[in-house]
Amino acid sequence: MRRTILLPGAFLLLAAPALAADPVQYRVSFAPSGDAGLDVLLRQTSALVELARKLPPAPFALIGRARADARQFTIVLHSLGYDDGSVAITINGAPLSDPTLPDALTQAPASAVAEVRVVTQKGARFTLGQVNITGLPPGFTPPAMVKPGAPALAAPILAAQPALLSALHNAGYAFASVSAPLAIAHPPTHKLDVTYSATPGPRVAIGPIGFTGLKRTKPAFLRRHIALAPGQPYSDTALQQARDSLLGLGVFSSVSPLPPDPAAVQNGAVPVTFNVLEQKRHTVSLTGAYATDTGISLSTSWLDRNLFGQAETLTLSAAANDLGGTGTTSAGYDLKALFTKPDYYARGQTLSLNAEGLRQSLTAYSRTALLLGAALSRPVDAHGLISFGPSFVSERVNQEGQTRTYVLTQFPLSFTWSGANDLLEPTRGVNASLTLTPTYPVAGHSHPFLIALASASAYLPVEARGWGVLALRGQVGSIQGARQFQVPPDQRFYAGGSGTVRGYTYQTIGPLFPDDIPEGGAAMDAFSLEFRQHVTKTIGLVPFIDAGQVSAGSAPFTGTLRVGAGLGARYYTGIGPIRLDVAFPLTRTAGSGGFALYIGLGEAF
Repeated sequence: MRRTILLPGAFLLLAAPALAADPVQYRVSFAPSGDAGLDVLLRQTSALVELARKLPPAPFALIGRARADARQFTIVLHSLGYDDGSVAITINGAPLSDPTLPDALTQAPASAVAEVRVVTQKGARFTLGQVNITGLPPGFTPPAMVKPGAPALAAPILAAQPALLSALHNAGYAFASVSAPLAIAHPPTHKLDVTYSATPGPRVAIGPIGFTGLKRTKPAFLRRHIALAPGQPYSDTALQQARDSLLGLGVFSSVSPLPPDPAAVQNGAVPVTFNVLEQKRHTVSLTGAYATDTGISLSTSWLDRNLFGQAETLTLSAAANDLGGTGTTSAGYDLKALFTKPDYYARGQTLSLNAEGLRQSLTAYSRTALLLGAALSRPVDAHGLISFGPSFVSERVNQEGQTRTYVLTQFPLSFTWSGANDLLEPTRGVNASLTLTPTYPVAGHSHPFLIALASASAYLPVEARGWGVLALRGQVGSIQGARQFQVPPDQRFYAGGSGTVRGYTYQTIGPLFPDDIPEGGAAMDAFSLEFRQHVTKTIGLVPFIDAGQVSAGSAPFTGTLRVGAGLGARYYTGIGPIRLDVAFPLTRTAGSGGFALYIGLGEAF
């Protein structure tokens, strides 16, 4: 009977000191073991293979390197359940123990290439016999672990230890420990018995909750925000969820729950303390984008991320838009103030207040407007968010030489699903949204109407590490309750440009007036397909095709379909990809050029 302790595979490669001798050129060959996975792992962990293309070693260093590989290969065999396996390494046919081998290598011609041969006898694979856990507290059910009869692989045997420890911590045993697994091999039966020893310690509840590192943020607000309460059972998972919730406020750059102190336990409860590091309170940003149709856009913003000490944010922004675009007639501006307050009357519910003044001069219309709005948003689950609230629009819109004043009240209701794995460079998952905007005119030549807009994006990885991603986007919109010209021009649907069909100037897809000015429609649909391919870690290429249509009636899929195609380049940075897309319309329309160029930060969708 043989006793073995299974340890994680982190090993030092030992080599004997090199003597003053000519270096030895060598090549390594492996005899097939009968297990392809084992053969691959032996090559991947071989220092002989890894270092063969580097500086050739002296004779004693080559022998030392081979001996280190022999020890490493034995560990690899045991990790895959071949506890009876063995490895023999020879150099020019001589075993490593041959006392004449160093002299033979030293006296060999300088042009000679030493043949290193690895022969593995894997033997029978061991399976698990008894799996024992000692020291568990009464009534505790251990998590699913390795089972008798399964192959005696090191990875699942070792992984069971932290899994058991985590289960104990989540069951209230904050000071539990689990020793490394003790394995006993039985060569005659090819069985491996494994024993885990647990020391649970006392079961405790969460005690007083405190914070260190606070400067401006109010601790009472943080205690209300996290889903922890004194008296509930101690749980590592609950602490990590509270940590993630605190980070989600956007106030802290780091949050760490401190390890529980056994000496601080009182009346069966242990204090919980989070060490936090607050971000700088104020941030100033400058952004820019360019498209041939909408021109240059430059914006700056100032952010206060903790206005009154309860993670309220105030963002003031100013943008200059429509500078020199083929789909614009003069420069515009956008001035905005946005205030948000988290946990407004309920945990997870956010209040948003916004005020915006803007001027737009587009091909289809020009507009000067004041917008005011309030909204409540609250999560439905980990991915879903619902938002609703009233808004107010007062505007003057000119289209085809006629200027009208509109005063609108709206009550948008939206549902957003965020299932993609990244905001600026998603590689898998689905994002979707649905917005319904009932609109009632207070003043102006308009009728009550409802705007319905749905969109979805899907990201499918087709290569490892997300280096090849198929991205798809679909959009469908319809206006109900009013005909095309009973809706203000800025509330109608338009297509063309980076948001729908690249290659076409913004707003030029859809019905046109006799002078080729876009009318805007009561229905829209668009579809985009991209293949995002990394060429290097920082450079990528993105061929794409877009299609879309706008119709005067309220039924989607009834307009004249327009298709654009092109090629994009990406430069990947730490804050997201810098995007450059060149697109071409497959059918030229009035107001659209032969190509369009788009530059910005982040993917198109």
